[in-house]
Amino acid sequence: MKKGMMGMLASLALFSSCNDFEALNIDPNGANDQQVQVEYLLNGSIIGAQQDPHIAERVFVLYWKTAGRQQLGGGIVNGAHNDGWSSDYYSRGYMSGWLSGVYAAVDLANERIAAGTQAPYTNNLLQVARIWRAYLLSELSDTFGPVPLDGWQGENPSYSSVQEVYSYLLTELREASEALDMAVTVPADIRRFDPAYGYDFAKWQKYANSMRMRLAMRMSEVDAAKARSEFEAAATKPYITAADDMFSVAELGTAYSPLAGVMTRTWNAFILSSTLNNLYLGLGGITTQTALGASYNDYVKPADYIGIYYPNHFATATNDPSAGYWLDGLPAVIDPRAYASFAIPGDFNNAQFNFNPDQTTARNTTRNLLNADGTTTFKTINAAFTWNAFAPGDWAAKGSRNQVRSWAGSMPRLVNKFRDGNNRRVFFANWESNFLIAEAAVRGWAVPMSAQAAYEAGVTANFSYWGLSAHAANYLTSTGYNRVGTSVAWTHTTEPGNTHAMQFVNGETGTTGTVQIRYPSNGLYRDGAIRNDQLTKIITQKFIAQNPYLPLETWSDHRRLGLPFFENPAVEQPIVTLPDLTASNFMTSSVKFFPQRVNYPSTLRNTNEAGYNQAVSALGGPDAVLTPLWWAKQQ
Repeated sequence: MKKGMMGMLASLALFSSCNDFEALNIDPNGANDQQVQVEYLLNGSIIGAQQDPHIAERVFVLYWKTAGRQQLGGGIVNGAHNDGWSSDYYSRGYMSGWLSGVYAAVDLANERIAAGTQAPYTNNLLQVARIWRAYLLSELSDTFGPVPLDGWQGENPSYSSVQEVYSYLLTELREASEALDMAVTVPADIRRFDPAYGYDFAKWQKYANSMRMRLAMRMSEVDAAKARSEFEAAATKPYITAADDMFSVAELGTAYSPLAGVMTRTWNAFILSSTLNNLYLGLGGITTQTALGASYNDYVKPADYIGIYYPNHFATATNDPSAGYWLDGLPAVIDPRAYASFAIPGDFNNAQFNFNPDQTTARNTTRNLLNADGTTTFKTINAAFTWNAFAPGDWAAKGSRNQVRSWAGSMPRLVNKFRDGNNRRVFFANWESNFLIAEAAVRGWAVPMSAQAAYEAGVTANFSYWGLSAHAANYLTSTGYNRVGTSVAWTHTTEPGNTHAMQFVNGETGTTGTVQIRYPSNGLYRDGAIRNDQLTKIITQKFIAQNPYLPLETWSDHRRLGLPFFENPAVEQPIVTLPDLTASNFMTSSVKFFPQRVNYPSTLRNTNEAGYNQAVSALGGPDAVLTPLWWAKQQ
């Protein structure tokens, strides 16, 4: 079984990495132990984990990006899961793919070293395999919970608790980082089998230490002492600080393969989420005219204008502060990364406008709001050059009367450079290291930078990634509040108050007026009384920066801290899979209103009942979407 698996992975490596390797004239399906190399297995594991379009759509897009609030979506955000999607990811990706491959790489390297048949670089490849294995195990555990540490090679494994998994991963990352020999070099024909770093071991070491900081911080709320000691130790070592140190892998177009871009399926709309939009709006002091130029002036609305109120067509049973309103233009002030990330509806001259799912849909910006009969038109809306985002959930009759809010042509959608498969998928970026350091400093841990310096370095690094460096200095001094009451400037921690006055138009009568818009109370963080402290600033900026490639991290930060503010799904009628969220409590926040994990696939229960029972026991609650993981908020 092991040799067969190695042959399969060798075949994947040969196919994926280089055509000229065929000159070796080896049949990889019949490869023996001497012909299968550690670098082939590692290559297959890293490439496979990019997620082919089948798995990427289900896990990266429909699970992570939706739960992590990088897009408007249903399913898991409403407390539901899909067993088929989970089975594909767990079984195809891990049991017979990425983890089994990297475990085989570790075993093979150890066997070669023990036998004295290793290459000069084999020990370093062993450490790289351990580092990559730690990432894969963390991804799996952060999605499901307890996972095996002794399996993935054809045996029915036993399951370790999330706490045990994290302890193991931190040890692996420390030992592997320390065991890398920086004096070792790898021949060019071997370096090409590493699609992330080309076997630049200094960069692999930085990645290991940065991953150690990420996982240590994940434990900050449940084991502060261990989290601190692990983090402080990792922060004394080299970690990812520069853009060219980022762990990323090149996407190779849209054709079906493991290296196809994870967001390339044309039918996925990637509509801007209300969570992200509420963070963007008003944040940073950069006007739309400054961000986009004078040609957009006619579309820009006053800074104190919230829009047209349509309470019979847009959900209001949610604590989204923008609920019920349609902004019939562009906001006066918005984080400039919003326009760099999402294209304005109708802005067809934007070189980054993406026309998926098809030209007809994308170009059709005119949609109707219907009367109560569901057939006749109450009002026709032209969404061109407007900017809106809406809460997920069950909109009931309001949803059936609203043809606008989920129509791809009428909503801001992800730009083309993330849809065409010609980018690099980011796994760990330099801004994340800085935001982790900033959070550690706020907690009083010993780190190499002050909290403010690290925070501002993180923001600056992300602005550079977006090509917006010219705006960074002014942005960092802004004291304006976003829609949830958070500002940018580090030293500005004045709370915004509970409400702020905005102008609106009554969509039923056409009259204008003033309304007091509430800054939402986030009961998951400091009982909802704090909206603008320094930790909230850090996680707000980290959340924005992690879009669009790191949704699992945005989801994990919210599960861990309750930050940033996530609006509740709308409950215009009860959501069966979110039974605790009701018409009487939707203005409050609770972990019971948000997905916490993905259910184990039925294939696990059917093929390894003892392992499944062990996993659920270690989980500490039912095998359900709403069961928090060990490191997450429990209530």
